[in-house]
Amino acid sequence: MKQYMLSIYLPEGDSPPPERPEPISRDGQALIEEMKASGAWVFNGGLHAPSSATVVRVRDGEVLTTDGPFVEGKEHIGGFVVIQAPDLDAALEWGRKTARVTSLPIEVRPFQDAWG
Repeated sequence: MKQYMLSIYLPEGDSPPPERPEPISRDGQALIEEMKASGAWVFNGGLHAPSSATVVRVRDGEVLTTDGPFVEGKEHIGGFVVIQAPDLDAALEWGRKTARVTSLPIEVRPFQDAWG
């Protein structure tokens, strides 16, 4: 089976009111349990704000590190789920379920074959 990453995009700005995340957290945990029970789940995680990022890059042969995100944007990846699915249609169904739970845009993208 092929692996896919379901990226959860968050809008930049203020956090939602405290009463909003509780049902999303509850329903999200139920969705993860459903993924695990079906054998689709590989792993998942949430990310800190883009301001916590450090970018490492090579410029003119020198390795540089800079604070902050690689690019500024109106959305950022706030979390992700890695799944395995027999095909894109099955992965997109998990993406739809994730979008329903979070009410956020979900990018479904297949992994390339591993290096080495």
